[in-house]
Amino acid sequence: MEDLSKTMQQLMNQRHLNDNYRQLMDKVYADPQVIQFYHEHQAELAADVMTRSAAKLYEFVSEREKLAKGGVTFATGYEPQLLVSNHLIDVAYVPTVETQEKQAQQALRQRVKSIAMPKNIRDASLTEFDQDADRAEALMAVLDFKDAYEASPKRRHQALYLAGSFGVGKTYLLAALANELATDGFSSTLVHFPSFAVEMKNSIAKNGVADKLDALKNAPVLMIDDIGADAMSAWVRDDILGVILEYRMQEELPTFFSSNFSMQQLETEHLRISTRGDDEPLKAQRLMQRIRFLAREITMVGVNRRPQ
Repeated sequence: MEDLSKTMQQLMNQRHLNDNYRQLMDKVYADPQVIQFYHEHQAELAADVMTRSAAKLYEFVSEREKLAKGGVTFATGYEPQLLVSNHLIDVAYVPTVETQEKQAQQALRQRVKSIAMPKNIRDASLTEFDQDADRAEALMAVLDFKDAYEASPKRRHQALYLAGSFGVGKTYLLAALANELATDGFSSTLVHFPSFAVEMKNSIAKNGVADKLDALKNAPVLMIDDIGADAMSAWVRDDILGVILEYRMQEELPTFFSSNFSMQQLETEHLRISTRGDDEPLKAQRLMQRIRFLAREITMVGVNRRPQ
């Protein structure tokens, strides 16, 4: 195989190129990656490719040097890569390893939609969840759901209703599951329901209720956090929560809940009595039928792990 540097020397001598350009191009043509690329693709390249592609080769070498020195490059976060285009050498820009990692993290975040949830749950992990005896049943149930759902996401999967006192890890466990699902390519939505209820009321004047409602109705996996924490108006109970649960039951979409109430308490002490004081047991029973269809109850106990 003809020596590349000798070929380029001859080409430059023939063109009587000036010394500055010669020095620049000597460095380019001696670059190991340029030499390797030329030899690997010589059969695809035009005979005069090294002169016709000189500008692209110089761009490739100079941009790579800037990147190595931490300087400002043509495309921040991207690195140059040689390719063959119409029998000539061209330069494309591909994400650096660091950029790829950032993009992967962004994609991961986008798979976990969070509505009015605390920031500290973003990094929740099942491996970091304390596996004590009091919470083992909940953890094992979450792991079982994850395996079953990922194996067959189109099937019906009954989710969980996590009941327990403040700070036992209900929200963290749901967030950890959402993050694990995201890592494996599955999307989910976590919503702090009391905050969402306030947001829905504020959206009435802006005609934004339908869009927000649809987002929860159609979430592939929905996690309703802290249901029962605040008094619920009849409108929120019937036209928001009721509509969400009805749709998700009909479509058999996985729906998780966390609450300081047991299911029985949620029905009799929260859903049954409206903010106006009306006692509406049938409406409460109707909602609970949907919740019980969507999720099975697990009680979590333990010490309050929240910072005091």
